[in-house]
Amino acid sequence: MNATQRGYLAGAAAVALMLGVGAWKVTMRPEQATLQVAQGTGPHPVLPAPNRTLMPTVNVATPSVWHDGEHPITAPGLSVSAYATHLDHPRWLYTLPNGDVLVAESNSPGTDKQTLKNRIARFIMGQVGAGGESPNRIILLRDTKGNGVADVQTVLLDHLYSPFGMALVGDDLYVADANAILRFPYHEGDTHITGPGVKVTDLPAGYNHHWTKNILASPDSRTLYVTIGSNSNIADNGMAVEEGRARIDRLDIATGELTPFATGMRNPNGLAWEPHTGALWAVVNERDEIGSDLVPDYITAVREGAFYGWPYSYYGQHVDTRAQPQQPDMVARAIAPDYAVGPHTASLGIAFSDNAALLPDDWRHGLFVAQHGSWNRRPKSGYKVVYVPFVDGHPVGTPKDVLTGFLTPDEAHVHGRPVGMTLDHDGALLVADDVGGVIWHVTGNGQGATAAGHE
Repeated sequence: MNATQRGYLAGAAAVALMLGVGAWKVTMRPEQATLQVAQGTGPHPVLPAPNRTLMPTVNVATPSVWHDGEHPITAPGLSVSAYATHLDHPRWLYTLPNGDVLVAESNSPGTDKQTLKNRIARFIMGQVGAGGESPNRIILLRDTKGNGVADVQTVLLDHLYSPFGMALVGDDLYVADANAILRFPYHEGDTHITGPGVKVTDLPAGYNHHWTKNILASPDSRTLYVTIGSNSNIADNGMAVEEGRARIDRLDIATGELTPFATGMRNPNGLAWEPHTGALWAVVNERDEIGSDLVPDYITAVREGAFYGWPYSYYGQHVDTRAQPQQPDMVARAIAPDYAVGPHTASLGIAFSDNAALLPDDWRHGLFVAQHGSWNRRPKSGYKVVYVPFVDGHPVGTPKDVLTGFLTPDEAHVHGRPVGMTLDHDGALLVADDVGGVIWHVTGNGQGATAAGHE
């Protein structure tokens, strides 16, 4: 029995156990992809017919720690080292103007609706290292020697509620918890904030299937853009509980007013300003459970007032018949995103590379994308960092691998899962690895690793 078959049996057994099935049968020919990930990538991805199955495809990798001397594999011409280690589920990163790096140590608040399906999903996430208690804090990292290693590590903020996005506006540090945006006083060089936080606005919470809330300040510092994911895969619990979700909102900092900017985005995460056009770009996780080839996650320039389809359609006007009742008028409004980044890759963090001064020039004209990795695809997808070249503010060509080696060659185990990204003060790429508990530091020095985890 190979690793794929073992993974399928383990997943099927887990589902059967959760369903309370005493005797169950599984086929040795489970649902699997008929296309390569590359075919579901780019401005015009291949979108085959949906393939719904009685049992969702479950294909997970169990965590296996990085041992001393091990690290991801870099592309030729790049080098990777550990910027910080022994962190507790580092999810998101933010670089302060003085060079300090903030790390949101965070996990799900565990408030998803307790349906049988969600219990199964929670079990699956636990198998890939995402099922523990949330640390609920923000760590400050400082590299005082300029050698690419954080030698200062302190708790900047504690007792938060599944924190994720961070943004500094003037002397105010904004933090997006799973249920609200908070504001804290900050002074340059602070290593611990003792002042109380002020709630700026509530965010949709309650049942929190997609709990991560990211924020990005506008260039004029008047606005925060806020990502809010859906409460289910495909409006499974009705549209009433999806009110205010599956969208990017705009928060007026002066008034605290929160208004929709773009809607119909199942689970938007990373946000970034494209440096040449000034456009807001986002990365979005698309829906599951209609086959290993559907639906590609995507990056897109976010158009104000646009509707991107969820839950009624995907990738423009491809109707999802599971969404009931159907809404053909909404489907007719749906626009297609700019660029697909592969089905089920769980692409989360993004960072434009123009200011990546420590990387070679051919890596400095595009967008880095951290792909957390699939659970609903066979074979697996994601589990790496890729680079999408841009020309004149638009993605072109095919992505290039930046960091790989998070998965073992047989895909049975995972050393880590890349998620949040930022550029540090010197222009190196930093990548949060929440399963490995590491922040990776990527530069253009050396030739990188040539074998899994070793120089």
